[in-house]
Amino acid sequence: MDEQTLRQLGELLLSSIPAIFGLLIVWAAYRRIVYTRLQQVLAERETLTEGAIRAARGEIAAAEERTADYERRVREARTQIFLAQEAHNQRTMEERSRALAEARKQAEGMVKTARASLEKDVEEAKTGLQEQADVLANRIIETVLGSAAGVGNQ
Repeated sequence: MDEQTLRQLGELLLSSIPAIFGLLIVWAAYRRIVYTRLQQVLAERETLTEGAIRAARGEIAAAEERTADYERRVREARTQIFLAQEAHNQRTMEERSRALAEARKQAEGMVKTARASLEKDVEEAKTGLQEQADVLANRIIETVLGSAAGVGNQ
């Protein structure tokens, strides 16, 4: 390289020193004023975002817990309703059984009374028929004997 080029290069470097110092000052001011504040804002934003995410996860977990509790209560309520229906059905069946037993007893009593009444009526009819048979037999005998006496008188 030639001496003139080296000198020009040296002058160029020497003239660029204030620009380099200016850039260093601007860079330091940027780091101090903008970059640090920007990092603080980003860190705060990250913290808030993470906090919001944690809070949302907590809310989701609480909602899932409330949903599970609600579903458990619904199952318990359904079970209680089913048990109440079963108890009601059981009571109804017992009442029906008692009513049927009572109706059977009443029917058996009515049948016994009817049989006794029928047997009494049969006995009365037999007695009446026997009396009528005796009366008829006596009339027939009287008629036959009366005819035979009238035939023998002639």
